[in-house]
Amino acid sequence: MPRTKGVLLTAAALCCAAGLTGCSGDDSPSSVASKAASAAQSVGSQASAAASSLASLASQASEAYASATAEVNRRFDEIKGGVDAKDDVKLGTPGSDGDRSTVQVTVTNSAGSTKSFAVQVDFEDSGGNRLDTVLVTVSDVPAGKTGTATARSNRELSGEVRTEAVRAVRY
Repeated sequence: MPRTKGVLLTAAALCCAAGLTGCSGDDSPSSVASKAASAAQSVGSQASAAASSLASLASQASEAYASATAEVNRRFDEIKGGVDAKDDVKLGTPGSDGDRSTVQVTVTNSAGSTKSFAVQVDFEDSGGNRLDTVLVTVSDVPAGKTGTATARSNRELSGEVRTEAVRAVRY
């Protein structure tokens, strides 16, 4: 906890303890100090519990992202004979569909025959931290034409969400 917050919490606890002594009739210095220490310990315990909850949520989000990344990698590994097509991918503006974040994926088939595309889309917060990743497939796009699909996050994401096409293959 930053020093400034600790000082403020201690000051708040002392104020609370001082207010409590007005009701107790025992305003001895040791009683005031004891009540202040008790209040400070209670505030410290609550702050510790909140920090623990935040750490747990961050850990769960990290595990979910790692699991989604492993699944995307596994699906890319199944594609045989694909060529890099990241430059043929455009993403729309991120939105939502119920509780999931979404983005429209548009691919352009510059090959001479009908092809399918696999596109990895990462969902990020405003700071660039990855929140989720998905693989979207755009199947059977005729030569020289475009195809679209919608990428949907695996889970509910909060805050401002940005998207990035991390990799794409045409096969």
